[in-house]
Amino acid sequence: MALLKSWVASANEAQAEFPLNNLPYGVFSRGGGRRCGVAIGDMIVDVTRAEEAGLLAPAAQPVFAGGAWNGFMALGPGAWMSFRARLQQALALGADERAAWEPLLVAQRDVALHLPFNITEFTDFYAGRHHAQNMGEILRRSRTLPANWLHMPAGYNGRASSVVVSGTPIRRPLGQVKQAGAPRFTPSEKLDFELELGAIVGTPSQLGHPVSVAQADAMIFGFVLLNDWSARDMQAWEYQPLGPFQGKAFATSISPWIIPKAALEGFRVAPPSREAPLLPYLHEAKPGLFDIDLEVWIQPRGAAEPTTLCRTNATRLYYSAAQQLAHHSISGCPMRVGDLLGSGTISGPEHDEFGSLMELSRGGEKPITLPNGESRGFIEDGDSITLAGHAQGDGFRIGFGQCSGTILPAMDTPGWAR
Repeated sequence: MALLKSWVASANEAQAEFPLNNLPYGVFSRGGGRRCGVAIGDMIVDVTRAEEAGLLAPAAQPVFAGGAWNGFMALGPGAWMSFRARLQQALALGADERAAWEPLLVAQRDVALHLPFNITEFTDFYAGRHHAQNMGEILRRSRTLPANWLHMPAGYNGRASSVVVSGTPIRRPLGQVKQAGAPRFTPSEKLDFELELGAIVGTPSQLGHPVSVAQADAMIFGFVLLNDWSARDMQAWEYQPLGPFQGKAFATSISPWIIPKAALEGFRVAPPSREAPLLPYLHEAKPGLFDIDLEVWIQPRGAAEPTTLCRTNATRLYYSAAQQLAHHSISGCPMRVGDLLGSGTISGPEHDEFGSLMELSRGGEKPITLPNGESRGFIEDGDSITLAGHAQGDGFRIGFGQCSGTILPAMDTPGWAR
C-alpha cells in the first residue's frame, strides 16, 4: 500500500505519524468537556461534532457523546470498517466534502489528551521469549523457560484502576522488599519500565463460551503503546507463590491514540518457529504479529536531550494478541468491551533490544552510563521514560505517537506504617 493523500497537508509528509492510512482514535479536550477525535497529520477531527452535524452514518443512538470510544467499539467490526472508510473518503485529497469537514479540525498542540476508552479489565501477558529467558538468567541464573511457557501465553490479571494516559506523572511506590530477616517497608529502589503493546478488546464474549484465535482477532479493535511500570524489588519478594501484585499494580501508562487494527493489516508477520507444537486451539489461520519498530528513551531531570535505551520490534513476541485473547477465554472467562491486554515486555536477542532496565543493567549489576555522565541501573526520581513506535510503509508510516511518564518521589511513609 502506498501513501493515501489527504487535503490535510501535514498528513502527507513522509515522516507524519498520522497519515490518512492511519486515522487513530483518541479523546481530547480544549477548555470544555471531553470529545472523541481522530488524528490526521498534526490535526484532530472532532468526530463528536461530526456525529452531531449528521456527517456520519447514524447509529441507533449517539456513540461519541460520552468522551470515550467504548460505545463505538461495541457496534462491532462492520461499523468500524464503515466508519474508517467514511473518514478516508471525506479526508481524501480532492474530496468534495472538504468545506463541511474542515471546520471540525482542531490542532493537536491546542488540546489535552485523555484516556481514549474506559478500561474495564487489564491483563498483562509474558509473551516475549527473549525477555522471559533474560529474566530467568538474571533471577535464577538459568535461561531455561518454565515448563508451560512454550505451550501457552502466560499472564496475570492486573489493575484497570491504575492505567493512566501518557503524560501522567508516576509516583514511586511504597511497599515491602526483602532483606535478611524480616522484610522492610520502603520506597522501591529498583523501579523499571517495560516496553509493551496493548491490545484493546472491542467486542465481548459470553461467560462459558471460549473464542477461537480467528474470532479473537476479529474482536481486537486496535493497539496502544503500553509501559507496565515495575518495582522489581517489591516484585521479587512477593511474586512467589501467586505472581505479580503490588510491584505492578501502582501504575501502567498507555499512549493516547488507539491505532486501528485495520491500519496495521498490511504489516502482519508470521510468528517465530515453534520449538514445541501448540495445542490446536492456539493455531492461527493468518499471521498474528505485526512489524512495528519500537524504542524507549530516558531523559533525566535537567538533561537537554533524551537518550535512547533500546530499539526492537514487535515481531520479537512469541504469542500474538489474538492468541493471548483466545487463551484468556478458553476456560469460559468472558471478555468485555474495553478490556486491555498487555503483550508483556518486548525484547530482542541483542543487548540494545532489551525492553527493560532489569535486562539492560542486568538487575542493576551493570549500570548504563548516559551522555551527561550519570549512570542508571534503575529509574531515579525526575527521570522521564518515553516509548515510541511505528510501522514503516512505502512512503508513509503508521505512527503510535508516544507514551511518556515522569517519576515523582515516593510519598512520605505514613506514621502508622513506620
